[in-house]
Amino acid sequence: MSASTTVHRHANTGPPTGSPLTGTVVLTRFLLRRDRVKLPAWVGGLGVFVLYIGAALPQLAPTEDDLDAMSPLLAQPVGRMFTGPAFGMDDPTYERFFAAGYAPYLFLLAGLMNIMLVTRHTRVEEQTGRAELLRANVTGRHTALTATMVVATITNLLAALVVVVLAVANGFAPTGSVLVGAATGLTGMAFAGVTATTVQLSEYSRTAAGMAGMVLGASFALRAVGDMAGVGGTALSWASPLGWPAQTAPYVHDRWAPLLLLVACAAVTTVAAFVLQARRDFGASLIAARPGPAHARPSLGSPLGLAARLQRGGLLGWGTGILVLGVVDGAFTQAMVDAGEDMPPALQEMFAAGGLVDGYANFLGAFVTILVTAYTVFALQTLRSEEGSGRAEAVLATPITRASWLGSHVAAIAAGALLITLLTGIGTGLAAALVTGEGDLAREMVVAHLALLPAAWFVLGLGAALLGIAPRLMAGICWALVVVIGVVEFFASLLDLPDWITALSPMDHLPAYPVEELEVQPGVVTVVLALVLVGAGLAGLRRRQINA
Repeated sequence: MSASTTVHRHANTGPPTGSPLTGTVVLTRFLLRRDRVKLPAWVGGLGVFVLYIGAALPQLAPTEDDLDAMSPLLAQPVGRMFTGPAFGMDDPTYERFFAAGYAPYLFLLAGLMNIMLVTRHTRVEEQTGRAELLRANVTGRHTALTATMVVATITNLLAALVVVVLAVANGFAPTGSVLVGAATGLTGMAFAGVTATTVQLSEYSRTAAGMAGMVLGASFALRAVGDMAGVGGTALSWASPLGWPAQTAPYVHDRWAPLLLLVACAAVTTVAAFVLQARRDFGASLIAARPGPAHARPSLGSPLGLAARLQRGGLLGWGTGILVLGVVDGAFTQAMVDAGEDMPPALQEMFAAGGLVDGYANFLGAFVTILVTAYTVFALQTLRSEEGSGRAEAVLATPITRASWLGSHVAAIAAGALLITLLTGIGTGLAAALVTGEGDLAREMVVAHLALLPAAWFVLGLGAALLGIAPRLMAGICWALVVVIGVVEFFASLLDLPDWITALSPMDHLPAYPVEELEVQPGVVTVVLALVLVGAGLAGLRRRQINA
C-alpha cells in the first residue's frame, strides 16, 4: 500500500493588495505632531527676521541720504559676495535694501531647514530602526518619504506665507513681497528634494546631510563668486540654486521666470529620490559602505584614536570647504580695497574703524570662525548619533569610561577646529599677500583668525555641557547660538542691536584684531569657561542614562 501526498500550491499572480503609499495621511499627521515645536520655531524665526529688518532699517537710515550712504556696502564686490547681485542699489529704498542685503539669508536658512527636516524623518529613522517598526505595520514602501515631502511642502508654504504677510506689514510692495516669499518657499523645496536624493545614497544620516550641505555650500560659493564678478550677477550666479531666487530681483525687476528653475529642481530631485528608493533595499544605500580592513589600526584601540576616526569625515568635508572659501576671499582683498576708496567716509568708518585692509582681515577672521563654530556643533552631533545607534553602549561596555569617551571627542573636535582655522588663516593670508603685495598681511590674517578661535571652543564647551546634562536640547541651543553669533557679527551695526543681544555672542568679547590691539586675557578667559563647561558635561554624563 502506498501513500501519496498532494501538495497544494497557491499561485499569487495578481497585483499586491497594499499600496506603496498606504498610511501616508496617518504618518504625515504623526510627523507634524513630532515637529510641533521645531517647525513653528523655524517658520517663526524667518518671520521675526523679516519683521525686525523692516523695523530696524528706518531707524538706521532715517533719510534718503543715509540710505544712499549705506548702499555701497552692498554694491561693492565684497558686499555682493556675502549678500547678492545688488539689484536696485543705484536707487535704494528700504524694500530694495531688504531684498538685496537680507532676503538671500532667508533663502539660505530655508535650505538648511529642509536639509534637517528631510534627514530627520527619513535616514535617521532608518538608521535608528524606528522606520523598520513602522514598515512592519500597514505602511507602504514610499510612505515615509511621501509623508516627509508633504510635511516639507506644508512647512515651506507656511514659511512663504509668513514672509509675504510680514513683508507687506513692513510697508513693502505686495508684488515684490510675494516674490520674496515664493522664492523662500521654493528654495526650501529645492533643497528638500536634494536631501531626499542624498538620503538614498548613504546609509548614514550625517553623511547624507553632509552631502546635501555640500550642495548648499557649493551653491553659496558659486553665487558668491558670480555676484562678486559683476552687479546683477554673471553666468556663475545662474549656475547656483541660491542664485536663482536672487535673480528674481524683488522690488526692482520682479522677475518670476527664475522661480521655474527652483520648481524644476524640486521636481527632478524629488522624482529621482523616489526612483532611487525603489532600487535599494530598506536600510541600505545605493553607495555601499566600503569594507573595512581585516585588522584595526592600533590607534583605534584608544578612545582618542576612535574619536579622531569618527570625526575624520566631517573634518575633511568642512575643512576643505572653509579653506577654499577663505582662499577665494583672500584673493579679492585688492578688489575690496579698490572699491572701498569710493565709499563715503562714514561708511568706511562703519566697515572698518582701523582701515579697510585691517577691517577686511577681521571680517574674514570672524566669517571663518562662524563656519568653524558650525563645524563644532555638527561634529558634536556625532555623539548623539552614536548613542542613538547603540554603538556608544558597545564602546562603553569596554573599560572605556564615559568621561574618556566624551572627552576624547571634544578634544578631537577642538583640535579639528584649530587645524581648520590655522590652515584657512594661512591660505587666506597668502592669497591676500599675493594680490596686494603686502607680505605682512599674511601674518595678520593668521592672527586675525586665531584670535577669534576661543569663541568656537566656547560653543563646543557649551555643547558638551548640554550633551551631558540635557542632550535633547544640545543641537537646538547650539545652532541657535551660531545664528546669534552670525547676526551679531554681520548685522549688529546695520540693525542697531541692543547691547544685551550683542553680549550673547562670545566673539563680541574677543579682540577684533587687527582693528583692535591684540589682548590675550579675553581669549584665556573664554577658553577657561569652555573647559569649565566641558567639565560640567563630563559630570552630567556620569549621572544620566545613555541614549536618554
